Amino acid sequence: MTNVTPINDADRTVLLAPEVDDLLLQVRGLVLVRDLLAERGATRAEIDAHTDELERARHRLAVIIDGGGPEAPVFGEAA
Repeated sequence: MTNVTPINDADRTVLLAPEVDDLLLQVRGLVLVRDLLAERGATRAEIDAHTDELERARHRLAVIIDGGGPEAPVFGEAA
């Protein structure tokens, strides 16, 4: 028998939130563009800028999924 954690209504709401979809799309795009930039010889600064933005988006996604909600602070913002 497998261990299955039921999804409650609050979890379902977070997972279906449009912001989650937007962030997933943003993360995927940043990864693809960063890799494309590296292949085409972009500067380290350009690649690092995409990496930094990717980390912010990943953090924001983790905060939302973990239950922090849309009002939770974004990585790098002042409290």
